[in-house]
Amino acid sequence: MAELVFFSGTMDCGKSTLALQMDHNQSARGRVGLIFTKLDRMGESVLSSRLGLSTPAHEVGDDLDFWEVVVEHLTHGARVDYLICDEAQFYTAAQVEQLARVVDELGIDVNCFGITADFRTELFPGSKRLFELADRVQVLQVPALCWCGERATHNARIIDGVMVVEGEQVVVGDTSGEGGVIDEAHVEYEVLCRRHYMRRMNSHAARLASATPDVLPFDLDVCPVPPRG
Repeated sequence: MAELVFFSGTMDCGKSTLALQMDHNQSARGRVGLIFTKLDRMGESVLSSRLGLSTPAHEVGDDLDFWEVVVEHLTHGARVDYLICDEAQFYTAAQVEQLARVVDELGIDVNCFGITADFRTELFPGSKRLFELADRVQVLQVPALCWCGERATHNARIIDGVMVVEGEQVVVGDTSGEGGVIDEAHVEYEVLCRRHYMRRMNSHAARLASATPDVLPFDLDVCPVPPRG
């Protein structure tokens, strides 16, 4: 039976790489799929991985209707065996419902890939609806790492080197170290473990607090928990 599957995780855990690999494996066996993405790091209408791999994709705007797109392909005689949907956290709740309908009524596999929560630790609308509707939710097993070496569990937004927890939910920033300018501020993202997320201790702040700023102080604990009693 066809399934709606949500592959989730933080940044840097290989979601887009897996999406590309899945498409390759399916197409190598003669299956035909449609690839979708939204706000990819390389620009519009492309699904890319940080490893340098990429493939053309349909850009998902808020007005795109997945059901209509798939039905149009089928009515024109095209085959559609599966859908690859990257950056699914940015999809609307209604679009996730359309994907579920594609699975249930057309028998087409839909594989979604996306971040679970934003820089405020709040669920993205698309991710929330996928948790509610997906047949399976699979957390990727390749761990992203915090600067301290622990498993990263949170996505942090960094503006001019300082971690922030307020602002618009979606702001495209740098995730590759190349930099970018948004509202005259350098916006980037970094994955952190929960401990350093809660202490607002990103790698830049850790270096500033270190006696040797060229080396990250893995055991740095500038915000000790006060003793009880």
